[in-house]
Amino acid sequence: MQLEHILRSYARYAPVYDHTFGWLLNFRGRSLAAHLTNRRPGRILEVGVGTGISLPFYRKEHQVHGIDISPHMLERARRRVHSKNLDHVVRLEIMDAREMAFPDDYFDAVVAAYVMSVVPEPQRVLREIERVCKAGGDVIIVNHFAADKKGTRRHFEALLSPLSHKLGWRPDMPIDEILAHTSLHEVRRQTLPPMGLFTLLHLKKASPDFADPART
Repeated sequence: MQLEHILRSYARYAPVYDHTFGWLLNFRGRSLAAHLTNRRPGRILEVGVGTGISLPFYRKEHQVHGIDISPHMLERARRRVHSKNLDHVVRLEIMDAREMAFPDDYFDAVVAAYVMSVVPEPQRVLREIERVCKAGGDVIIVNHFAADKKGTRRHFEALLSPLSHKLGWRPDMPIDEILAHTSLHEVRRQTLPPMGLFTLLHLKKASPDFADPART
């Protein structure tokens, strides 16, 4: 994925996103991701906040920061914050997730919903997510990942793959592209509707006193 293709795609999608992709991508995935951050108040980052569909799901005691690369999507997020009086949203800004302007160990939780197969250099984005998350903090990723077995779905993903630049997302991204390139450890994995097309990954950044059993 190249940045210019992504920006063009989301300039097209922004006016109709909530009424087309929004209803599908909002179905459980975004609310579940936000719910996993809601166990205690904290500083939350949503990477790829888009039009801000997720923002009402976060508890009011949070300090929610949202970033996105698309000014068209972000403008709609700002309107949503204003119209719904979402006072817990303290910052919305244009930012490239590959190089975030936040200090190390800054957020209690980071959410990236429907982002990783859209961004250029997802491994670099993941490293940045890991960097800005506090030790012991939560990282929640929701995404479509390629089917791990041969069949109709995997065949369809392969057919769509050459159209990635036009679609604005990668339909054939393997889940190992996330899990094999991070020191975050997996807490939970859950398939989501419709038809199990999406997966929620709950990852955690190790605390200084955490010993990964797989490495001992």
